[in-house]
Amino acid sequence: MDNILLWIVVILGGGTSLILCLYMVISLFVMIIYKIYRKIRYHASLYD
Repeated sequence: MDNILLWIVVILGGGTSLILCLYMVISLFVMIIYKIYRKIRYHASLYD
């Protein structure tokens, strides 16, 4: 029984870490694309 609970905790923790890592990577690329779009469309600064 202890072994099953340990595996559940490991899977939940690993899944949560994977989701958080993917969120950070995807949001980085989305932010860069959004800033480039604003630069082209509205001539806004890339640093705002």
